[in-house]
Parts: sequence; C-alpha cells; structure tokens
Amino acid sequence: MVAFRVTRVGTTPFDGQKPGTSGLRKKVKVFTQPHYLQNFVQATFNALGSDKVKGATLVISGDGRYFSKDAIQVITKMAAANGVRRVWVGQHGLMSTPAVSAVVRDRVGADGSKANGAFILTASHNPGGPHEDFGVKYNMENGGPAPEGVTNKIYENTTTIKEYLIAEGLPDADISKTGVSSFEGPDGKFDVDVFDSTIDYVKLMKSIFDFPSIQKLLSSPKFGFCYDALHGVAGYYAKRIFVEELGGKESSLLNCVPKEDFGGGHPDPNLTYAKELVARMGLSKSHSEPNPPEFGAAADGDADRNMILGKRFFVTPSDSVAIIAANAVEAIPYFSGGLKGVARSMPTSAALDVVAKSLNLKFYEVPTGWKFFGNLMDAGMCSICGEESFGTGSDHIREKDGVWAVLAWLSILANKNKDNLGGEKLVSVEDIVRQHWATYGRHYYTRYDYENVDAAGAKELMAHLVKLQSSLDEVNKIIKGIHSDVSSVVHGDEFEYKDPVDSSISKHQGIRYLFEDGSRLVFRLSGTGSEGATIRVYIEQYEKDPSKIGRDSQEALAPLVEVAIKLSKMQEFTGRSAPTVIT
Repeated sequence: MVAFRVTRVGTTPFDGQKPGTSGLRKKVKVFTQPHYLQNFVQATFNALGSDKVKGATLVISGDGRYFSKDAIQVITKMAAANGVRRVWVGQHGLMSTPAVSAVVRDRVGADGSKANGAFILTASHNPGGPHEDFGVKYNMENGGPAPEGVTNKIYENTTTIKEYLIAEGLPDADISKTGVSSFEGPDGKFDVDVFDSTIDYVKLMKSIFDFPSIQKLLSSPKFGFCYDALHGVAGYYAKRIFVEELGGKESSLLNCVPKEDFGGGHPDPNLTYAKELVARMGLSKSHSEPNPPEFGAAADGDADRNMILGKRFFVTPSDSVAIIAANAVEAIPYFSGGLKGVARSMPTSAALDVVAKSLNLKFYEVPTGWKFFGNLMDAGMCSICGEESFGTGSDHIREKDGVWAVLAWLSILANKNKDNLGGEKLVSVEDIVRQHWATYGRHYYTRYDYENVDAAGAKELMAHLVKLQSSLDEVNKIIKGIHSDVSSVVHGDEFEYKDPVDSSISKHQGIRYLFEDGSRLVFRLSGTGSEGATIRVYIEQYEKDPSKIGRDSQEALAPLVEVAIKLSKMQEFTGRSAPTVIT
C-alpha cells in the first residue's frame, strides 16, 4: 500500500476569494495561479473544522470543464492531508450538480460509508476553456450549497491564510476507471473511490417518475423528441436515461458529448445560446424547420438548469414551474400524496403564486439562491420550487435539477396523452401552456441581461433606483412621461427575506417596483459571473382577460420595457444601448 506524508506549504492571501451563492467563480488563468485553488480549498476545510473533516467522506467531481481534472487531483491530495477518510469521484471526474446532491444524500459505499459533503467543480452556465471560467463550491451533508454562515467563514479564512496541507507521495488518481484505490497516511487509511454516478441518479429518477408511461409516449411515431446538452455534463446522463432507459432515438440527442470547452459554445440553455436546438424546434428567425419535434429541451454546463420548448413554442421558466406544480399530483407518482408547499425566487414571475392560491398550497417567495429553498425543504415545508433563471427542482435533492424538469414535463405530456396516443393529434406543449393560461391567467414575462458591465456604473444605477423610491409620486410622473398608458407604481422596496426556518435575514436582494395592475419591475445585480457585473432586469405583466392572453410577449411588454430602461437610466450608467441576452 502506497504511503504518503503531509506537507505544510506556506502561502499568502489572494484578494477576492469571496464565494457567492454558487461558490467561487473566476477565469481559469486566476485559478491556475500558484496556491490560488489550494488557498480556497484549505480555507474551506478550516471553515468546516477538523471535527467535520477528519474521518469524513467527500465527493469531488464536476461538469468536466477545463482545469477540472487537475483540480480533482489537487483537492484529493489536500483532502488526504487534512484527514479525510475517503473521497468519491465520478468516473472521468464527471458528475452533474444535481447528481452530486443525490449522491451526498443517498449513496452508500461498499463499506457502509455515507458522504459528509462535496466539492463541486463548475461555473454552471458560464463558458469553459483555457481562457474562460472555472468554479468551486462546497455542498453540505444535506446535499445543498453551503449556507452564508459557512461561506462567510471561508472568505474570512482566505484573508488570513498562511499555509495549506497537501499529501506528498500520493499518486494522481486514475479517474478513467471505476474502482477503489487505498493509501496510508499519518491519520491512517485513505481511499479514492471512482464510480459511475449515472447509476445512483437513474435509480433516483426511476423512484420519482413512471418510466413505462414516458416510454410509451416516446415510442409514439407522432412524438418527436430532442435534447441538447450543449456539450455539458448532462450528455453523460442523457444517453443513459433518454435512450437506454426510455427507448428514445439516439438521433434525438444533440451535443451530448461532454467537452472541456463545451464545444466552444456558451452552455446556457436559453433562446440566445441554444441555437441548434432553437432552429430544430422551429423557433429560429433565420432558419425555417419544416417539421419540428413535439418536444425539445436543453441543459447548462452542470445540468442543473433547463429550457423547455414545444413545436415552435417557448415555455418561460416561470410558467414551467407553475405548470409542473399544477400537474404534479396527477402526473408524477412521487407527488401522488400531495405537495407540502411551493416556492419561487423573488424575480420569478407570480405564475406560481396563482397556482398556490388556487390549490390552497403553502407558498414562499425567497431570494435568488437555491440554499433558501433547501432550508424550506429540510423543514418539510416545500415540495416544488423554481427560479426564472431556468432552474426548477423538488425536494428529491437540494439543488435545481435540469434532467428532473425534463422528465417532469414528459410525465405531464404522457399523462395528458395516455388515452390519446392512437388519436389524430397529441396534446402538445403549447396546448398545455395555453390551457394553463386560460385557467390561471398569463404572466407576460421577460428578462434583460446586461453582462460584464462596469461594476462602478452598475452600483450607481442600483443606488439611483433606490433613491427614486423615496418619492413614488416622482416615479409615477417620470413613468407617465415615458408611457402614459402604463399603470402607476404603488410600492417600491429592496427585497428583504426573513427565513421562516432559521430566522436569518437576507437584505438587499433586489429592487422592486410593484404596479397597481399587478405588473412588476425588478432589478438585480447577479453574482454568477466571473468578472465585471451583470445587471438583470425582470419585466412582468399579469393578464386575466382570456381574450388578451395570446399576444406576443415582447409586444405586450414593450411599454414596460421602455419604462424600465429609461427609469433606470441604463444607457447613462452603463453605456449599453441594448441587453446582452433577452430571455
């Protein structure tokens, strides 16, 4: 048995190692500086404390982006040096973020061990490659992201760190093959268990959904299906689930080979970046597809986000979570006993609120960040939740889950068509969405992203919006000067959340302007980028009149969009005349 020794390496702090809601994200060139990754990992071990680290079982895997394989070896050697008993690594270093959460929560090792936490190597929907983004985040024993109390300690530690521990003489793990390798160190035995993470994840999905009913739907000659992994880790699971388990055609899979640079693309599942899928589904403005599939979906780099499309039809993420919640009990066996409650992030449209009220469900509005949903789920208060940023999930894990969302939609389609597979026309995605609007009303909704904006200008813009709220009369005067037919603002604030579980308070979570007719404007600075600032503007208008729910979304929202841009003085503060992305 190979023996290793522990070396203490002197180091000095780096500025800016503050983890956000999704860990620490920087350019690869930043992470590859000597000691940079090591400092952050040691700061994490120190924040957890030796009582939670020594003897622990940790998962170390990610979305396979550039620098992941090197980072896995570094973190493994540091885990060994810090007294961790064993690490679990997905074969080839690949494991989706939702699969990591599932593994932490449910996997039992051959020796009876259970995971205590995980290092997830991902920058989610951000581009990958030598000149692009990398990220590290730590998830706790519940499978969810570390809470602010832990991430604040990690950051404090990064500002004072003087040394890190690493195992000398421990060879690089062969992560291409499954199996357990054992080594000996000062604290005793240390194991590296490389395993196929699709096995645990597929088992979990089969315990939630009725796979035979979905299989019947996919086998119908009338039901075309298309799934685009955007060369992210979702491709690793797609073939296993959609082809091998559900009998779909391999030709229905697009970009399902994981690549370190995501094939040079941007692994963000939206209408701007998922160009090939958008064209195939008949939604491209430059390409006309004569016969699109009935259903299409896309994933981001680490497979926690999703986009749902019908034939020539886009489903907004806000509508998606509302429709899943409205149909879950009837269509998904896991929820057959009823929903404990539902929740959405504050910027997400109020479509879910209307469903919750109609079905008499407990409802929660939380800040952006999946950890807030996790608290509710751990307390048994929430079953289904979602964010407008293409994240949807349930209490089966403590992360959003892109593949789960696709299976949820396929379950709803299978249920709606269970007596109709031999009929002339299937109930389509568009039929389901339009019926939902007819029942609950429509929330016209769009998001404008201004990416890599100068951070100082972005802060000035937000300060301007807060200052305006001191006089709503002045705000309404400005609005009427822009568009006289837009409703009046009746409330303005910075969203603040008191967690009903632990009573913690989260302030400055976004600036809201609420209108008399139920419309909303929300402005947020996003923490998911690796440089500069991203301003997100959310524009929403509620329509109950059945005769007015069929309008083009951008057309219906045009007056509010103009109000948002002029009220915020977007061009004046940022120099931007147009958003980077519209979703």
